[in-house]
Amino acid sequence: MSIVTIKNVEFLNNPARFTDPYRFRVLFECIAPLPDDLEWRLIYVSSPGNEELDQELDSCLVGPVPVGINSFDFESPAPDPRRIPREDLLGVAALILTGSYNDQEFVRVGYYQNTEYDSEELRENPPQTVLVDSLTRDVNAKPRVTRFQIKWDVSPMQMTQVAVGAAQSAAVPSANDLADDEPEPMDTEPTGVATASAAILSIDYGSEWIKASLIKPGVPFDVLLNRDSKRKIQSSVAWKGEDRLFGSEAFNIATRFPSDSFTYLKTLQGVPFESDATDSFQAVSPAELVHTKRDTVAIRRSNVNGTEWSVEELIAMQLSYVKELAESVGSFDAREPVRDVVVVVPPYFTQFERDAVADALEIAGLRLLALVNDGTAVALNYAMTRSFAESKEWHVIYDAGAGGVRATVVSFEAVSNGKKGKDATQITAAGVGFDRSAGGLELDRRLRDMLALDFQVKHNRAITGDARGMAKLLKEAGRIKSILSTNSEATATVESIAFDVDYRSKVSRAAFETACDDLKPKFAQPILDAIKNAGLTLNDITSVILTGGHSRTPMVQAAIKDAVGDSKIATSVNADEAAVLGAALYGASISRQFRTKDIRVTDIIPYDIQVSYLAQTKAVDADNVQIPLIPPKTLNNLIFPTGSKVGSKKTMTFKRKDDFTVTMSYKRSIGAGFPSELLEAEITGVKEAMAELAEAGAVDPVVKATLVLSESGFAGIQDAIAFGEVKKDDDSFAGKLKGLFGGGAKEDVNDESASKGPSSEATTNSSSFTTSSASAEPESESSSVSASSSSTASAASPSPEKKKQARDTIPLQLNVKPLSIPALTPAELRRSRDRLITIDTAEAGKRRREEARNGLEAHLYKLRDLLEEDETSPFKKCSKEDERQIIQEKVREMLQWMNEEADEAQLIDFWEKKDAVEHLERPIQFRYQEIEAFPSMLNNSQRVNWMSRMFITEARKNLTAELIPGNLPAFYTEEEVNSLEKSLKEHEQWLNEWVEKQKGVKPNEDPVILTTEMKARATTLENALLKLMRRKAPPKSKKNAFNSSSSSSPMSPSSSSISLESSSSESASSTKSDSSSAEETTSTPVAQSPHDEL
Repeated sequence: MSIVTIKNVEFLNNPARFTDPYRFRVLFECIAPLPDDLEWRLIYVSSPGNEELDQELDSCLVGPVPVGINSFDFESPAPDPRRIPREDLLGVAALILTGSYNDQEFVRVGYYQNTEYDSEELRENPPQTVLVDSLTRDVNAKPRVTRFQIKWDVSPMQMTQVAVGAAQSAAVPSANDLADDEPEPMDTEPTGVATASAAILSIDYGSEWIKASLIKPGVPFDVLLNRDSKRKIQSSVAWKGEDRLFGSEAFNIATRFPSDSFTYLKTLQGVPFESDATDSFQAVSPAELVHTKRDTVAIRRSNVNGTEWSVEELIAMQLSYVKELAESVGSFDAREPVRDVVVVVPPYFTQFERDAVADALEIAGLRLLALVNDGTAVALNYAMTRSFAESKEWHVIYDAGAGGVRATVVSFEAVSNGKKGKDATQITAAGVGFDRSAGGLELDRRLRDMLALDFQVKHNRAITGDARGMAKLLKEAGRIKSILSTNSEATATVESIAFDVDYRSKVSRAAFETACDDLKPKFAQPILDAIKNAGLTLNDITSVILTGGHSRTPMVQAAIKDAVGDSKIATSVNADEAAVLGAALYGASISRQFRTKDIRVTDIIPYDIQVSYLAQTKAVDADNVQIPLIPPKTLNNLIFPTGSKVGSKKTMTFKRKDDFTVTMSYKRSIGAGFPSELLEAEITGVKEAMAELAEAGAVDPVVKATLVLSESGFAGIQDAIAFGEVKKDDDSFAGKLKGLFGGGAKEDVNDESASKGPSSEATTNSSSFTTSSASAEPESESSSVSASSSSTASAASPSPEKKKQARDTIPLQLNVKPLSIPALTPAELRRSRDRLITIDTAEAGKRRREEARNGLEAHLYKLRDLLEEDETSPFKKCSKEDERQIIQEKVREMLQWMNEEADEAQLIDFWEKKDAVEHLERPIQFRYQEIEAFPSMLNNSQRVNWMSRMFITEARKNLTAELIPGNLPAFYTEEEVNSLEKSLKEHEQWLNEWVEKQKGVKPNEDPVILTTEMKARATTLENALLKLMRRKAPPKSKKNAFNSSSSSSPMSPSSSSISLESSSSESASSTKSDSSSAEETTSTPVAQSPHDEL
């Protein structure tokens, strides 16, 4: 492990002019005293891949380093623009801070720096020659930290001090840690897409609420908190003018700006513009919907420009907000970018809706690991703390959310995992039922309409045309619904709802339930449908586990009790958080970074998916023209029926000689307005491949297409090949004998002319996979195979009785295109991503400007208060009259500027103003800080003098004891003791002389002796002292072993009466290379390049 851990790096002047020096403060923890210096280097990387252009801006030495929390300020010059290629001056570069100990790099902190012009005009029309003076830089506050294991050379005695001292929270390095000669990189970037990085984010994006969870080493496994420490986030994004808001702020502002506040966007994901989903959304939101060219929905803001945002972009904004929350978790050193995510979706989500989720994640800069059905995620959470028998135990996971209700029948059983005495838990989804029209949002809408009608009756005025009034009623309806869950009556109160009228009315639970009578059967029907689809009866079900926020509604619970009975209802999981926690565990099983309970999951799809194609038509040859006699007929094959396992593959065999087209679609309607066609695949190159196989001797070559159903529920066509078996004759006597008795190869009897039904041209072989929480293990599953597929299957596993056969395959060209609602193209995803980055950058600049303005204003008011204090205040004591007058005039001038010109000022103006006033204040602060630090520095210097004097006295006794016959030789030479004594006398003389001079200095005058110089001189003497104290005892002589043991000197390192901890704990934590003990070095390990961060 590392002896030094970075806790924080704070940039003190960011953003800044490109030519301004870098100023930042580094806070780090040291768990063992380090006698040598730490070397810190700042490197500017302008052109990744070309190390010759890298600039080492500066380096500094910090040490010796005591145990505990240490900090130092680093100021470095800006990079030389003449050494940067013109095309690399603007844009993104890298800034790398490295830390080394004894020429071994142990940490690297990398930042991205964006450089641009300071004015909008120059940014839009950049000149041919780069104007360096007009450039500003902005260092991204999210670093990439990489640690390396090195050999720290920490003695066992120092490690004992660590255990006793201040590093109780850190683990002591083992002998193996300290013996590593080669640096071992840690926390490197993940490679490939099959494995996940160390941090796994799970998101349950609901119509009304977002729940998220983060699994990360060193971070407790729990639900992610928002900035208000709440466990769930409102699924809302809104604009207040040009300020973007998220969460509860966005939801609450809907009562003022209803056309610019967007909630319940989940119901619009991937849905057609003309559908029931858009009608339901418009019933609760006045937002203006726009028909896109993809036949999906976009939303137009009410601002002057009428900015349009697609639903995917609006959801991506919320996902980016969650991503920022996840990346801010943990200490500075443990922070890293979060990319990998598992998302919870309803089982009824179609392929179009799942595509929309994946697109939103990519726009947000996240990488999708898997989509998990919410019932399966809850089942995972339920199984984590329970054990099951070998017989199947059936449960129904019931989820009543804002956008709909759904039920999933799952079984739990214990299966062998191949390890002795250990079992795994198998979770299998068997049936799904759902209803999109009976969610909590529909209850809110009906209660809102009740209140609107009551308002119209009481005030004889309709409020339905007032967008703000209806938004206020919808918000109040949600509050009233929660109250009616526990009370029979509630009072609705809305101030200034419309027409300057305050609305107040009582609502009873009975009236509310009467208004929702038609919904009551819909609440329980998904449970019965799921049980029926699973092929079970209600008696087979152990319990119905309730989840979802609206499962607490008495009306919903009553409907479930009527359907399944009170005894079967269970509330054994957290109704709000079970799904997101289960999804996080599913993500952890994908990553190899975590060890979880062995749980294997098999999920299913709720829809029939079929493949369609045109049958070949028979024709006659008339004058070399092929004339079809029969019109082509469409053949349909059900490939993935309802209940098919996700993560499965199937192969279809086609007897075709020419190019053809295959269509994949849903067999039945999946919802009002939703199209059924998924995709179309054109298979070309068939004729040439068949000719090539026939020439090679293949018998009856065919076309095989592989169809896949991914773990996330995406259906598609993976590839297509031309396949033929080249048979080789067996002329041996045994072969002829086998042929005589029918032991040869069977002929393919699947003649298209003799076949009947849709299966005449295509046969199906399938194999499915079961996903385990620990590992994915393939598990074969056979489907029904026709005569043609029997021959093919037997050829796949040749037996000794068959002729030797040689397979031959030729890949075919496959052109797949969507038929109805296409996913976003890579170019569209990039444009959407760029839009989000642009708005994020603009908002970040605006926040920095406001922070700079507020900081300057607060500083001016603080100075004004200091100037008005009495004469006994520290500020007055440490300042002169003329200094105060200059500061007072400057404060008055700047406050006037704040009132008149600050609204139009740029960010750099606030920085310059604050720097100017701080420059006047700095001498006064310096005097005050010197006065405050002088007593402790004087005490430290006197303590070092006393320790050195005590050591010299004991050392001289050791030199005298050496003269006694039989004693050990002295630990120190007389020259070393004399040299230390000389340094001590010089230090005492210097200290006494300058301390006496300092006594005559007034508080408002600059000191004649600086505390930094006192600290440096004391450190120099202390280093010389510690160098002698840390010396190991000389080896014992065998002849005098007993005598030397009994007469060991009290000044041996194992029995020293002087505390090394106390001497080092107060020593300097940072010095520049002007210290006499510090030797600056700029060498770094050859194997580690600054470009590794890029």
